[in-house]
Amino acid sequence: MASDASNLPAFNDSVQVQKHKFSALGLDTQDLVTLVGGHTVGTTACQFFSYRLYNFTATGADPSIDPSFVSQLQALCPQNGDGTKRVALDTGSQNSFDTNFFTNLRKGRGILESDQKLWTDNTTRTFVQRYLGISGLLGLTFSVEFGRSMVKMSNIGVKTGTDGEIRKVCSAIN
Repeated sequence: MASDASNLPAFNDSVQVQKHKFSALGLDTQDLVTLVGGHTVGTTACQFFSYRLYNFTATGADPSIDPSFVSQLQALCPQNGDGTKRVALDTGSQNSFDTNFFTNLRKGRGILESDQKLWTDNTTRTFVQRYLGISGLLGLTFSVEFGRSMVKMSNIGVKTGTDGEIRKVCSAIN
């Protein structure tokens, strides 16, 4: 259904909205951080984040972005440029399923606003830190937890036969 796609977290959702959407499906905050960590592979279009690079505030770019990273992103997505151009969600290891995505969040290098908020929000930062093995926190193994969260998610509203579809683009019906 089209409404299923609208229930996905949006690129600019607050952590509170993301948590609400996940909670409505029986998923918790750790599942949220873990599943968003799937952005360690894949790309997004400039149209979903370029607003953060230009006039986000009166003084310019989104202050949660590492200032040295802003110019790199602006080179990839010029103001009024091609909004469909694809950019890696995990700078530095876009083709590896690893924890570098979380390292990027800690460094202010989250591409999507909703992703970066996982670091700036106190209710989700601890999970990011645990995936990074921050001293003093009980560590989590991302690949193990991702598998657990995927299994939980795979049991939500299971459709069979002609009732469902395998999407070519997660956010849109075929």
